[in-house]
Amino acid sequence: MRIGWALLMTVMVMASTTAEQEPQLLRLMPWPESVKTVPGSGRLIVGNSFSVSVSAGGANPQLRRAVAIFLDDLRRHTGSLPLDFAFAETGKGQLQISVDRASKQVQELGEDESYSLEVTASAAILKAPSTLGAMRGLQTFLQLAQITPQGFSVPTLVIQDKPRFPWRGLMIDSSRHFTPIDVVKRNLDGMAAVKLNVFHWHLSDNQGFRVESRRFPKLHEMGSDGLYYTQEQVREIVSYARDRGIRVVPEFDMPGHSTSWFVGYPDLSSGPGPYSIERKWGVFDPAMDPTRESTYKFLDEFIGEMAKLFSDEFFHIGGDEVNGKQWDANARIQQFMHSHSMKNNADLQAYFNERVQKIVAKHGKIMEGWDEILHPDLPKSIVIQSWRGQKSLADAAQQGYRGLLSSGYYLDHMDPASAHYAVDPFTGPTAGLSDTDKQKILGGEACMWAEYVSPENIDSRIWPRMAAIAERLWSPQNVTDVGSMYARIDKINSWLDAYGLTHNTARMLMLKRTADAEEVSSLHTLADAVVPVGIDGRYDLPSVKPTALTPMNRLVDAAPPETVKGRQFAALVDAFVSGKIKPGMEAEIRSTLTQWRDNDIHFRALAENSALLQEALPVSRDLSALGQAGLEALDYLDRAEKAPEDWKTQQLALTQAAMQPKAEVVLIVAAPIQKLIQASAGEAPTNLPSPKRAD
Repeated sequence: MRIGWALLMTVMVMASTTAEQEPQLLRLMPWPESVKTVPGSGRLIVGNSFSVSVSAGGANPQLRRAVAIFLDDLRRHTGSLPLDFAFAETGKGQLQISVDRASKQVQELGEDESYSLEVTASAAILKAPSTLGAMRGLQTFLQLAQITPQGFSVPTLVIQDKPRFPWRGLMIDSSRHFTPIDVVKRNLDGMAAVKLNVFHWHLSDNQGFRVESRRFPKLHEMGSDGLYYTQEQVREIVSYARDRGIRVVPEFDMPGHSTSWFVGYPDLSSGPGPYSIERKWGVFDPAMDPTRESTYKFLDEFIGEMAKLFSDEFFHIGGDEVNGKQWDANARIQQFMHSHSMKNNADLQAYFNERVQKIVAKHGKIMEGWDEILHPDLPKSIVIQSWRGQKSLADAAQQGYRGLLSSGYYLDHMDPASAHYAVDPFTGPTAGLSDTDKQKILGGEACMWAEYVSPENIDSRIWPRMAAIAERLWSPQNVTDVGSMYARIDKINSWLDAYGLTHNTARMLMLKRTADAEEVSSLHTLADAVVPVGIDGRYDLPSVKPTALTPMNRLVDAAPPETVKGRQFAALVDAFVSGKIKPGMEAEIRSTLTQWRDNDIHFRALAENSALLQEALPVSRDLSALGQAGLEALDYLDRAEKAPEDWKTQQLALTQAAMQPKAEVVLIVAAPIQKLIQASAGEAPTNLPSPKRAD
C-alpha cells in the first residue's frame, strides 16, 4: 500500500537501525501519543540473557504476574522457548520497570494507563504510575521486538503514551453461538495486545442462556442446549482478563431478547408458554412481564448471584429491541399501564428499567444498557451504549448521562478496516458538544454479534480489523492516515498469530474441507476476490434463511471481511488510472487480471465434486468475465485508443451485475475493474454503489 508520507512525517517518526539501512515504519498499533527515535544509536538486543527487573517499590504480585505473562508472550513472538528469559535484580535487567503503585485489585473505569518507555542500546526503562500503565508499555515493547541482522532487537527510542478514552472494548456474543473458553482466552490475549481494556460478554439472548445459575438452575439447564459456562469457568475468565488489564462486563438481556429465560421459567414472560430456545435470527415477541412483582423478586435474586460472580462495577441489562407485541396482547398489562397513566410501551419499559436499576444498585453495580434505556427518570450514573449513532450519544451526554459508541464498530457488518477507522466518538453530532459533555463520552466498543460466526471463524471476523478500532479509541484524534494504518495493520495481522488466534490459519482449513481436496488454489483465488455480505444484507437476501442449526461450512463462512489481495489490487488500479504509474505496475495488474480470467476453468473442475461449492459457480464465472474486461480495458489504454461506447456500456453492466450478492458473497474487485473500464473510455473514474454488506 502507498503510504501518506506527509502525515506520517508529522504524527510519526521513522525508526532506523544504522545509517546504511532503510528506515522502517514501526510496528506499533495503537500508535502512541508521542514517539521519538534515536537514529544511529544501535538497538537493544533481545537474546538468551534477556531479563526484566522491577523497582523495589513496585514489586507487587499483580505486576509480577504481568511480567510473567509478558515473558511468555515474548517467547511466543520469538519462537525461542529455550531462552532463559527471567527476572533480575532491581536496576540490572535489560528491561527495567518502575511503577509508583499497584493498580486496584478489581480494575476500575478511569484508572491511569499512561507510561513512558525509553530504549537505549544497553537497556529499556519502562515507567508508569500504575501496574496498568506498565501492562500497556509491555505490549508496546512486544510490538517493537522483531528479527534484525543482529537477532531479535528493539530500536532505540523514547515513547510517552496514554489512552484517549478510558473505555475501549470488544463485545462478544456468546449466546447466539456459544464461544468456548479457549476461544475467549485467545481473544483476550489479542485484546491485551492492542491495549483494549473492556471485554463485554453478551451471555443471554433468545438463542441461549450461557451462565450457570445455582439459584435458578433451569436457566442454564433448559435454556442452553448444554452449552454454558460454569461459575468456575466464569471466575477463570474474569481472573485471566484481570491479569491482562481487562475488565469483564456481563450482559444479561432484558426485558426483550429473553426467550431462553422463559424455557425454564415461563412465569417471567408476558405471554403464555410453553417456550423453546429460538433457532432463528431477528427480533421476537417474547418479553418479561414488567407488571408482576414476582419478576423483580426473581431478578433481585438472579442479579445478586451474578453480581458476586462478576467483580466489575458495571452490569449490562441490554434493554434493546422490545417490540411490545406481547404487552399489547396482554389485557392485564394493558390495565396496569392504564392505571399507572402510561401512554405507551416506552413508558412501560422505562418503568421496568427504573425498577431494575434499583436492583442493580442494591447489589453494588452501575447499570449499563443500549440506547433504548435512556430516560430522564433514571439516575445520571447509568451508562448508555449507543448502537444508533453519534446523535443518541450526544443526546445522552447533553442530558447528563455517560455513554459509549458502538455504531460504526459492528464487526458483523463486514465493513473494511478503513470504514471502522473513519468512525470517531467525536464526529458529527458529538463534535460540537461542550468540553463538559464530551467528558461524559467514555469511549467505544466493537460488537461481534454471533449469528454467523462459529468457534472456527470468529477470529477472522474480529481480527485484524479490531486493531484499527483499538487505535481509534487509544491514539490521538489526529492519527487518521489510512495508508499508515494499513501498513501497520498488515504487520500486526501476522504478529497476532503468536497468540493462537486463527484469523489467518482457519481459512485454508475451511476451504480445503469445503472442497474436500488438498489442492484448492483456484478456490483460494476466488476467496481472495470476495467478501461476505453483512448481517443485515443477509437478512434481506431471498435465499433460505440460516438458523442457529445451520452449519457454517460454505465459502461465505471462510471468506474474510477484507482481503489483502483485493485491497492491494484496488490501490494499484487507483494509482494507475490517476497517472501515478511506476515500473512494473501494469504488468502486476495484468498478471492479476489474467489469473482471475483463467481461474474459472480450474474452479469448475474443483466444484464438480463438492455440493458446497456449486452455489459459487456464478461468482467464479463473474470473476472470469471481470478479468477479461479488465484486460481489454488495458489493451485500449496501451493503444491510446478510446474504448467503443457499446463495449463500455456492456462492461459497466457486467460490473454492476457482478457486485450483486451471489452465494452470500460479493466480488469486491468489481469496483477497481470498473475504474479501468471507465478510464479506457476516456471518462474520469467514478465509484459504483458499494456492494451491499449491511444496512
